[in-house]
Amino acid sequence: MGRAYEVRKASMAATSAKKSALYMRASKEIYVAAKSGVPDPKENLALRAAIEKFKGQSIPKDVIERAIEKAKGKDNTAFIPGRYEGMGPGGSLIVIDTLTDNVNRAFAEVRATLNHKGGKIANVAYNFQELGVLAFAGTDVDSVTENLIMSDIDVKEVKKDEDDIIEVTVAPSDLAKARDALTELGVSEFLVNEIQMVPNDYITLEGEEAQKFKNLIDALDELEDVQAVFHNVNL
Repeated sequence: MGRAYEVRKASMAATSAKKSALYMRASKEIYVAAKSGVPDPKENLALRAAIEKFKGQSIPKDVIERAIEKAKGKDNTAFIPGRYEGMGPGGSLIVIDTLTDNVNRAFAEVRATLNHKGGKIANVAYNFQELGVLAFAGTDVDSVTENLIMSDIDVKEVKKDEDDIIEVTVAPSDLAKARDALTELGVSEFLVNEIQMVPNDYITLEGEEAQKFKNLIDALDELEDVQAVFHNVNL
């Protein structure tokens, strides 16, 4: 299976703290998208993309609706996107995306978490590619591949795992187009539907290093300003 889906699935394991963090991420991202234009997904492509992304992560409808309603009101909170890079235990490479109303706080908390959990700030993004990733239940890889190519989509890879989950990676600019083509093909639910930083190569950690790495990722995932954590470790 494409590791991008497996890594993302593992990072979204259901704990109360992670659920709370995930709901906050969804609310902020949908709010920002709604504020960027008309707060209607039929007329705002960024909002539509944000909603579709978090639907695949089982975000309740009321969380989505509250974020849109907030954007319609007088609230003018400015959330600023950021990206930080670091190394973790065992030579692991990590890219952390944030969305925050306080850039200084976001950086300080990311740096402190890395330092406290055996990592450090470092330039590592060159080891990753930014790609559009879609994952969904299915078995016919050939049909999916043919449909995407016929739709003039820049397809990077299509693969299927032993659980019959197909993962498609495309150029970031083609993510929405690929999603629409797959919907027309009959895909009704996406497990992953987002732009990710996908590593060029993966590593495997064992024993104490593996546990330290997991602790670091869990701590980063629970930070208020963190939207996504990408890394190069097989989990």
